[in-house]
Amino acid sequence: MANKKTRKVRSAAKARPKAKARKNPKSAATQPLPKSVVSQNRSEGLRLFKLAGRPTKEQFIRVYGENGPKMTWDQRAAAGIPAEKFQVALAKAGR
Repeated sequence: MANKKTRKVRSAAKARPKAKARKNPKSAATQPLPKSVVSQNRSEGLRLFKLAGRPTKEQFIRVYGENGPKMTWDQRAAAGIPAEKFQVALAKAGR
């Protein structure tokens, strides 16, 4: 009879309560964009990169400062130097 008791105890020890469903506030706030939107944003960024003359990281730093490589093209344009005028600004910064 002791054998049956230990089996019951062992099976009870193995049984675990179900985990509670957790709410993840980040997943509700940030929903992934559709692939078409992501593709359009990326292609626009590449178009502006080509328009600026394919600048290097050092050139971004020279024109926009330390945060230049981390900025988006919209942020760079808001800083006063859009992609179309990057080469002109680079020439002025090199003097």
